[in-house]
Amino acid sequence: MSGATLNILYFARVAELVGKRSEAWPLAEPSTGTQLLEALQARYPQLAPAARLKLAINQTHAKPSAIIAPGDEIAVFEPVTGG
Repeated sequence: MSGATLNILYFARVAELVGKRSEAWPLAEPSTGTQLLEALQARYPQLAPAARLKLAINQTHAKPSAIIAPGDEIAVFEPVTGG
């Protein structure tokens, strides 16, 4: 089943909310960041609204419209604001 999963990494507050730092999710075909965020919110309602979360795909910041493929590493984190 190698390559048919995503390695999802959670950072900071997101990790606190889901209770883990990482997990593997099955992914049989390409998806989008938006679809992943919707799935995360369905699994972890405490992340709502998940659309505010940011993604990095294979260590590169990505827009929600970006394509996620089986085998990718996805980082999920809160938007960072400075001040």
